[in-house]
Formats: sequence, C-alpha cells, structure tokens
Amino acid sequence: QVQLTESGGGLVQAGDSLRLSCAASGRMHVSYAMMWFRQAPGQERKFVAGVGRSGTHYADSVQGRFTISRDSTGNTVSLQMDSLKPEDTAVYYCAVGTIVTAQPRHLNYWGRGTQVTVSS
Repeated sequence: QVQLTESGGGLVQAGDSLRLSCAASGRMHVSYAMMWFRQAPGQERKFVAGVGRSGTHYADSVQGRFTISRDSTGNTVSLQMDSLKPEDTAVYYCAVGTIVTAQPRHLNYWGRGTQVTVSS
C-alpha cells in the first residue's frame, strides 16, 4: 500500500499562484510515476500533470502555467500553479502508478484531495 497526503490548497484570486505538495509513504518506490488530477463539481476526474520515467506531462489546459516537480527522494511531488483562472477551481488529487497515465481508472493509489478555489 502507498499512502498519499496532499497539502497547499486554498482560496486565491485569478492571476495568483499556489503550490500543492503530495507526500508519499508506505510501499512507495522511486520508479513509480506521480500525477495530479482534478475534479470540479459535477465533472469527471481529469488529468492535470504527471512525472515519471517518461518525463513530465501536462494537460493542454495547464501547459505553460503549471509545473510539476519531484524531490530527490522521489517521495514528494509538487505542483506549482501560476496564472490561476476560475476554471482551475477543483479538488486536486495526487495519485501514484507504474507509469504516467491520464486515465484515473488505471490508478489504485490516491490522496484525499485538496481544494483549490480561484475567484474572479
């Protein structure tokens, strides 16, 4: 089992920045990929960004505004979110898998999520 704990969410205004972090523990391995998804009310969970052996990957909607990074231990992943927009409002979830995937159904390990709200 892998346990994931997100932090860093909050309420900001459009154009502001936020930094999310996710700490992994348990049977975590440095070769695992780590990803961020988000889910807005009434919508499906969507891929935001991921980092793994294949490099970093971003959804088109956040490309150029968000940056994913991983610390040297491989157990913590961060998401730097700049130029935030109201449409970025969602619960953000951290996930771990063997490879970076945009399909949440392929992933078994999830954090509980952290709320990000961007006001206009």
